[in-house]
Amino acid sequence: MVQDVSVKGNVLLKAGTKAFGKIRSSRANPRRSEPLTVELTSVSVNGRNVAVKTNSVEPGSPPRTARQARYGHTAGTLVVNPGTRMQFQLLQPVML
Repeated sequence: MVQDVSVKGNVLLKAGTKAFGKIRSSRANPRRSEPLTVELTSVSVNGRNVAVKTNSVEPGSPPRTARQARYGHTAGTLVVNPGTRMQFQLLQPVML
């Protein structure tokens, strides 16, 4: 995390907290591709991983032609570099 996560002035997760996620979808089939989407699955708190449920985020999207957009095909290759910032929202409360 690049900045502290706080609620009502109380810091719950400090900047630098490790977060873990998974790829929700990606271009697995060239005939029926989906955009790359990722979501967080857990955060490290005091040496233990705490499960979280977040929204899915598309870190970027490759260029599309009108035909490809119409039929759901992507164009080009998407590369997500280390350090790319992504913003997630919790979908369920988390007990820390």
